[in-house]
Amino acid sequence: MEDIRMAFPFLRRLLGALALAAAGFGILAPSISAQAASDQVPGIGKLLVARSDAPDPVFGKTVILLVRYQRDGTLGLVINRPTDVPISRALRGVKGAERRDEPVYAGGPVASGTALALLRANVMPEEGVAHVHGKVYTITNGPFLEKTLESKAGPEELRVFMGYSGWARGQLESEIESGFWHVLPADAGLAFDEEPATLWTRLAARAEQRIARVLFPRLARPAN
Repeated sequence: MEDIRMAFPFLRRLLGALALAAAGFGILAPSISAQAASDQVPGIGKLLVARSDAPDPVFGKTVILLVRYQRDGTLGLVINRPTDVPISRALRGVKGAERRDEPVYAGGPVASGTALALLRANVMPEEGVAHVHGKVYTITNGPFLEKTLESKAGPEELRVFMGYSGWARGQLESEIESGFWHVLPADAGLAFDEEPATLWTRLAARAEQRIARVLFPRLARPAN
């Protein structure tokens, strides 16, 4: 596993100080690392946040919602890359799309000509969707997508993606172990965030803070 100090530059200094403290007080640093690693377990409904120094131009500064996580592979949607293409143009000829001027999102490099959609609903529809997490669902068939497009659902309830991100069995876990991704819990508010352009910055900072709390729990406690 890649040393956790590669995740964020400032952690190099923190981990150096931690090593000295562990040596002086007889504390085993691996137990702390294990606690941090336990939070890095992927699953459906989790968010992948690319580390700040990720060199990959495809996934650099991306936030991905995992919508499928099974033994044979994983599927996710990049939720912070809206495009300049409106739904009406991307889904030309699809019933209900002609009046939609909301942008489609670049969901990932796989099957970029394929449309997928996320739905936010208080009650799970009887058909046409698969549950992701909380109030978030993926739309699984064309007729229900057309029905939703024709409805009054706005961008806070419906988002369309072209393409997706995919991993073969064990591939995502390997990337997480190498330090490429941070894994964070998701909710409907993040999946349908109103400011996707700043979403990665906010979540990357949250990941930094979480790691710092694990490494130095006393610093996270409020002062008496």
